[in-house]
Amino acid sequence: MISASAALERLREGNRRFVSEVRNCDPDARQARRLELTAGQEPHAIILGCSDSRVPAELVFDQGLGDLFVIRVAGNIVAPSQVGSVEFAAERYGTRLVVVLGHSECGAILATLEVLGRAAGDYSPNLRSIVDRIRPTLAPLLTSELRHRPADLVQAAVRANIRVSADHLRHGSACLEKLIREDGLLVVGAEYSLETGVVDFFEGAP
Repeated sequence: MISASAALERLREGNRRFVSEVRNCDPDARQARRLELTAGQEPHAIILGCSDSRVPAELVFDQGLGDLFVIRVAGNIVAPSQVGSVEFAAERYGTRLVVVLGHSECGAILATLEVLGRAAGDYSPNLRSIVDRIRPTLAPLLTSELRHRPADLVQAAVRANIRVSADHLRHGSACLEKLIREDGLLVVGAEYSLETGVVDFFEGAP
């Protein structure tokens, strides 16, 4: 088990490689790693990310087999199954870093803003359940000056949703609260830029 700070630095270094297009492409190393992992896993970071096809965590952070425990859901929302998945990895594998990874121009955020602006389509009950989890976070933004600046509104909405998800993990689980208090678990929020490929760790990162 490595510390949260060491794991965070691995992710930062990996993202720098990704942006610079300097990747590990050694097939022999991948094969050896695959065989090694048949005995078990010790992922150094848990990523709760959006399901968007443009934001695969393993590629964005240039990580390999067994390095990340990834949970993906539209809008990187936090529901009981996501909390349970984070608890599972943190307890079972001793992983001490959790990253809530959102991204620019998130479709779930745009859909929620459409609902709030009453320009929404006919969403299914299942899709609406995602929107309904995001809605309370974004509603106050539409009463601010941001409502006159659509691009700034979307950016602020993405970050607000990341912050709320990270805060939910910190304070919505007795298990995770105990690990934070006693065992060095760290929950941070980050935003991936579709335009640049850069991940900005802006919430809770040391």
